[in-house]
Amino acid sequence: MLKKFLRWLLILLYKVEITGLDNYTKAGKRVLIVANHTSFLDPLLLGVFLPDDITFAINTQISQRWWLKPFLRLSRVFPMDPTHPLSLKDLIHYLETDTRTVIFPEGRISVTGSLMKVYDGTGMVADKSGAAVLPVRIAGAQYTHFSKLHRIVRLRFFPKITIQILPPTSISAPTHLKGRTRRAYCGHFLADIMTKMMFVTSPYRQTIFTSLLEARKVHGGQHRIVEDLERTPLSYDDLITHSIALGKELKNITASGENVGIFLPNSTKTLITILGLQLHGRVPAMLNYSIGSAGMLSACQVAQVKTVLTSRRFIELGNLKEEDEQLNKQCQLVYLEDLAKNISALDKFTALIKSRTADYWYKHKQYSPDSPAVVLFTSGSEGTPKGVVLSHANILGNLKQLEACISFNAQDIVLNFLPMFHSFGFTVGTLLPVMNGMKTLFYPSPLHFSVIPEIAYEIHATIMFGTNTFLAAYAKKAHPYDFYNMRYVVAGAEKLQESTRQIWAEKFGIRILEGYGATETSPITSVNTPLHYKAGTVGRFMPCMEHQLEPVPGIDDAGQLHVSGPNIMLGYLLANNPGTLVPTESVYGKGWYDTGDIVHVDDEGFISIRGRSKRFAKVSGEMVSLAAVEQLAIHAWPKAHHAAISLPDPKKGEQVILVTTQKQATVNDLSAASPGVAHIILPKKILVVDAIPVMATGKVNYPAVTALASGK
Repeated sequence: MLKKFLRWLLILLYKVEITGLDNYTKAGKRVLIVANHTSFLDPLLLGVFLPDDITFAINTQISQRWWLKPFLRLSRVFPMDPTHPLSLKDLIHYLETDTRTVIFPEGRISVTGSLMKVYDGTGMVADKSGAAVLPVRIAGAQYTHFSKLHRIVRLRFFPKITIQILPPTSISAPTHLKGRTRRAYCGHFLADIMTKMMFVTSPYRQTIFTSLLEARKVHGGQHRIVEDLERTPLSYDDLITHSIALGKELKNITASGENVGIFLPNSTKTLITILGLQLHGRVPAMLNYSIGSAGMLSACQVAQVKTVLTSRRFIELGNLKEEDEQLNKQCQLVYLEDLAKNISALDKFTALIKSRTADYWYKHKQYSPDSPAVVLFTSGSEGTPKGVVLSHANILGNLKQLEACISFNAQDIVLNFLPMFHSFGFTVGTLLPVMNGMKTLFYPSPLHFSVIPEIAYEIHATIMFGTNTFLAAYAKKAHPYDFYNMRYVVAGAEKLQESTRQIWAEKFGIRILEGYGATETSPITSVNTPLHYKAGTVGRFMPCMEHQLEPVPGIDDAGQLHVSGPNIMLGYLLANNPGTLVPTESVYGKGWYDTGDIVHVDDEGFISIRGRSKRFAKVSGEMVSLAAVEQLAIHAWPKAHHAAISLPDPKKGEQVILVTTQKQATVNDLSAASPGVAHIILPKKILVVDAIPVMATGKVNYPAVTALASGK
């Protein structure tokens, strides 16, 4: 009777919704129920809403608390100490009988809002007992006053709570593993189950604008979310209002589904423009203005862009008059200043009313989550830029994958200097903070090496995303206290050098989290996290990503990486068939993407990049990694910049050329600094230059380096 009353009361107060009860039945009679722990309400919610009499395996000390005892009488309690071996053995024996037992693998209520450390003991219990493992996600309870997230999230009296039961699984360690190794394996396996659970139960199958409205509901309309160098912060209400007002004007000059060029810098106005287009089913095509007018014209042709949105002030300040004139010959340039003049006081008032009532009039299912959300262009580091079409589900899925691995909260402050035309800057630098309530400062250029550390200090930045090139430059210019408030520094887009890792650790006390990805994977494929970290690797795959290693002749311990998952692009727009989407496909089938990277994946799932398939030279029939040649040069001359390329060789097939800024560098010096290294790995020639050509993202511009070496 008490259980029925509590069920009615909880539904009344929290609109509790439970899904997946069929999975509960499928799990059988011997079940270990593993749930995330968000609040003091969790045991009550599971005890009341799960069928049958369930047992709670609860920490002995917690089970003795006076206020909890009345609720524990609703179910059986198995007091235990997760750190004590005998206690775990008793639980294993208990699970060998017919029972449905709940355990919280984190062993505590989350104080971050995300998954915390998962204890190995729970995984071992599942392995030894042979019981089915039933993952259960509790969502919404973290926003109640019964959570431990005071001053971290906006707490509410009666938020909606959902309980999602996933399909049952099991943990069975390989028979050859014994002792601590087996226990650690089971713990990792369970942590992966929990991480995957957090992702698959996240709402990513929707549009970006729907996610924006949901973020406002969570964090509050007055929560300040973005600002730029004009230093006028915008709240969620402001951002949505401006997007609606501008979106109405953009709708009048574009067609539904049209690719619309964006020729704008990192700013709040650019974000508003993107959201205004997406609101009406238009697709922003982010133009990389660092590659010049020819590259932008090529991109516009590939994506069939007829209209380009830009700003007179940006053209003037960025000295982009020539690009502006060239684009005007092929496309219609529309300036934001002109559009702003068309927005009347009535339009602004209407947008304000629509913003406040968006939950009622916005048709969440008008546009498919699989429809294009953005067109980004590959950097052209290996040839003509291609259009990469990412869907709403691709981008939001990638964000939810990252959120399942790393904890972010509304107290974080992000400094985003990565350009929005780059996938790292678009998805991670821009949309991740906006969808998670993190305040973001948009800075227009990553090249201001002295200014950016100062801004990080001024705004108390806690999160920064960058490339090795930029992070190394900031480290040289910054004061040791500039990054005093930094929680995460995430590196991607190029290999993180050991010297960069060391200087950040020694000068700032910050451990850089290195990741890996591509525009085609929205962009994150893998990342090191505070929970799973291994120096020298690029971390583990994102949840729900599958991979295959295609054998490469001459390379034994690695293969060419192919990936599939919810974050893989819809497809390419190519120059030989402009405007036509070419769906993603590799030798492993449709939906698979060939990264072109040669990687090694270890037993724990950590990825080590050996180099790109195109970044190998075949010298006398042997495969030589150009990345490995660059590492030799970095070790020999750590303060210089280096790039290794290959050129045809009439005798040996190909020859390796090292281009470096190290004065008076010779092959003999490099050989002396690299004892034990085979002669074939050393470059045939060394070319000394004043500067290595790089692109706006900080990556080495290899076509330009090759042209430089060929010319000399």
